Amino acid sequence: MEARAYLRGVRISPRKVQIVLDLIRNKPTNVALAILRNTPKAASDPVAKLLKSAMANAENNHSMDKNHLYVAECFVTPGMIMKRIMPRAQGRAFRINKRTSHITIVVKEQE
Repeated sequence: MEARAYLRGVRISPRKVQIVLDLIRNKPTNVALAILRNTPKAASDPVAKLLKSAMANAENNHSMDKNHLYVAECFVTPGMIMKRIMPRAQGRAFRINKRTSHITIVVKEQE
């Protein structure tokens, strides 16, 4: 039995989110939340909120014990890229890519 939570279109690049997700993979959820609370990265706040959502889904929808949950899977995929223009010298225009992420967290109950 597993519970999932998704966060779509977060305005953080996938590379930055991946660093945070690597810290919590295969950890118990209470340890993962403690790691996220003490990690000074911009992605740690949305990931912590998403992990709490996955824990709530496990407890309410699948009747799992929240004290025995662990992060079974967590991954990020690139979302939409917002393309912006930066004016440069002599009338040129350089592109700025504002990247977004789709984050998925799966929690399971330890046996």
